[in-house]
Formats: sequence, structure tokens, C-alpha cells
Amino acid sequence: MRRLLALAALLALAACAAPPRGDTTGPVLKLEAFFPGRVIARGTFEPAFGGAPRGLTVTIDSTWDGQVLTLAEDFAYDDGERDFKTWRLTQTGDRRFSGTREDVIGTAAAYPEGSAMRLDYYVVLKTEAYGDLTVRFRDIMLLEADGTLVNRAVVSKWGLRLGRVELRMTREAAVPKAAGAR
Repeated sequence: MRRLLALAALLALAACAAPPRGDTTGPVLKLEAFFPGRVIARGTFEPAFGGAPRGLTVTIDSTWDGQVLTLAEDFAYDDGERDFKTWRLTQTGDRRFSGTREDVIGTAAAYPEGSAMRLDYYVVLKTEAYGDLTVRFRDIMLLEADGTLVNRAVVSKWGLRLGRVELRMTREAAVPKAAGAR
């Protein structure tokens, strides 16, 4: 019994010593403030079981109507493949959203964690080798001091990690209009 109590006390102490989730010292990420306009995301997908990392660039054109954040994503992979998806994220509370996309099963949940934001959802991936696969995405987005948004996602099936995505997103500067342009 003493050993069990000692183990429980040790586990409780270790839990108290764990670092907080999300960065509590950095800028606070508000999706509705970061995304409206054009955002360029560059990064890679790294498979967990071999294979070369796959580079991609995503051009995201977004709008915010005060309730719904719409993200039109144009994917361009380094190997030439293209894809287009549209997120519709509805605000459900302070920094909380629920979202849908063409390939998302049910509803995605976006919620704050410190100054970070988590996004959790299931997707149907179309593959040549295995047909349609349902996989889970767990994203964490962190706004860096320079204004770059870093999105790291773990892709898994049945709790087994299949790969990892990392994207670095930057807002595209507004292009000034030429003199006399409307």
C-alpha cells in the first residue's frame, strides 16, 4: 500500500512539474484576425514509415463575416499534384470554432490552448494504393513574434502515426493600387 501511495504522489508531483501546454508568453492567435486576406503557407508532409518528404505550397484566400471564417485553400505539391479545399469555420466562443470542409467527416473543433490553437478532425483521404482512408489530423498552430503562423499536424490511423505536416504561414502584403486605379 505504501508503494502505491508513493507512486501516486510521484505521478502527481510530475504532473505539476509538466510545462504548460501552448506558449503562454507569445502573441495570442486569433484566427479571425490572422487569416482574412491572402496567406501563403509553405511546408512538407513527412511520412512516418519511409519515403521522401513531400513539399507543398498552399495559397489561402480568406474572408471573415463576423461569424464565419472561410478559408479557400489552393494546394500545389512539389510533384505537380494540385488540390482545392474550402474550410468554413463558425465561431462558437472566444477563440473557439467548429468547422467543415469537403473531406472532413463530421465537424472539426478548433480551440485555444495557451497562446496556441488546436484543430482536431477526421478526413477521408483518396489514395491510389488503398482507396479511401479515414485518418485523424491533430493540428497545433502557434503564432510567432514575427507574425509567422506555424502549423504542425500529426496524421494518424487507429492511433498509429502515419506522418507529420509542418507549414509556415505568412500574410501576403497588400499590393498597392496604381495611381488612378479604382
